[in-house]
Amino acid sequence: MRLTIDYGKTGLTIQVPDTNLAGVLGLRPQLPLPDPDAAIRAALASPTGTPPLAELASGRRSACVVISDITRPVLNRVLLPPILAALAAAGIPTGRTLILVATGTHRPNLGDELVSMVGEEVVREYRIENHDARDLANHMDLGRSPRGVPMLVDRRYLDADLRITTALIEPHFMAGYSGGRKSVCPGLCGLETVKVWHGPHFIGHPRSDSGILDGNPEHEEALFIARQAGVDFIVDVTIDEQRRLTGVFAGDLEQAWLAGVRSVEEAVRAPLPEPVDIVITSSAGYPLDLTFYQTVKGMVAALPIVKPGGTVIIAARCAEGIGSREFRDSLLGSDDIEAFVARTYEAGFFVPDQWEVHELAKAVRQAEVLCYTEGIPAETLARCFVTPIPSVEAGLAQALARHGRNARIAVIPRGPYVVPVIEPEGCRPAGQAA
Repeated sequence: MRLTIDYGKTGLTIQVPDTNLAGVLGLRPQLPLPDPDAAIRAALASPTGTPPLAELASGRRSACVVISDITRPVLNRVLLPPILAALAAAGIPTGRTLILVATGTHRPNLGDELVSMVGEEVVREYRIENHDARDLANHMDLGRSPRGVPMLVDRRYLDADLRITTALIEPHFMAGYSGGRKSVCPGLCGLETVKVWHGPHFIGHPRSDSGILDGNPEHEEALFIARQAGVDFIVDVTIDEQRRLTGVFAGDLEQAWLAGVRSVEEAVRAPLPEPVDIVITSSAGYPLDLTFYQTVKGMVAALPIVKPGGTVIIAARCAEGIGSREFRDSLLGSDDIEAFVARTYEAGFFVPDQWEVHELAKAVRQAEVLCYTEGIPAETLARCFVTPIPSVEAGLAQALARHGRNARIAVIPRGPYVVPVIEPEGCRPAGQAA
């Protein structure tokens, strides 16, 4: 069977033997909104759990509108104009509205990249700034969370009279689902916050996983920190496989977000009757597969349906290489990934982005990981605890030789945007997209 999986900006066509195919796991079809602009304006006027945005904005002196960084395909060009128009109509001057990019610990988004995210008019008319987790002087200390996380939040956000966050709701491999509270934590938090919130005791918790909220410490602490920081209004969205708008969820930080999560859950859960020997997957293409750092998400997302000792084959463009300097140095400077993970539990040890090494260790601990990419030389990739392959088909041949000619294969074309689950009953026939 010829299949196309997400890879870079163009996708990648692969060939998988029909006789081995256990299933192609994708998003359940959802109808795109026929008029996205009208849907957004309607959500702003009739939100969940709060007064309309126009009413909230009335009499406010300033506003901060938080957007996601380049690693999230949020439809900002569609989403921002109605929000900004509502603020202007309510009397908040353009010069008093800050658009703040919630980078978390990621790099800033500047220049043409920023224009591609929000459009030329917004860049021209509004002040847009990036959060910088390492600039601790530009954060306000709100104390500690119930589990002892220091709550350092971007001062520019806290200084705003009206605080609005926007985001995409999708599965998240540690916090259950993205969006909502994650726009603040980790989006606008200082490195001292993230190093604890993403520390080994949090991400190593069995409930810190994709699609899980109840008892998930990553989710619960992020929600607490966002509440302490204060969020007046959220505008979160959902998209389909063609990245068309399928839902707008506006209003209260938790109520509106949970409504969006319920909608996403219906679309992303993809069942198989039993684990398979081989999973072929992606990191969901551009912009999520810009780096090997982000590619780890696709590896981890496949684990629920691969047998222990099985094989995960992942394709990711990695146009920007491995990722941050700290993440790159952590991988290339280590000969033993488990030894590195063990060091992170030692008092006083910390390296930015070490949490992604934890997740990579989780993947290679359970399965052999074969990686196809054009963005990282094979000799460098081999030092990242995965096996480089010249093509997905070459990797598949290698995996079939290892597991036998009757090995069962599952394909997840959109990688971490799908939550694969083992459900013996009610599964679709092999080859039919979930």
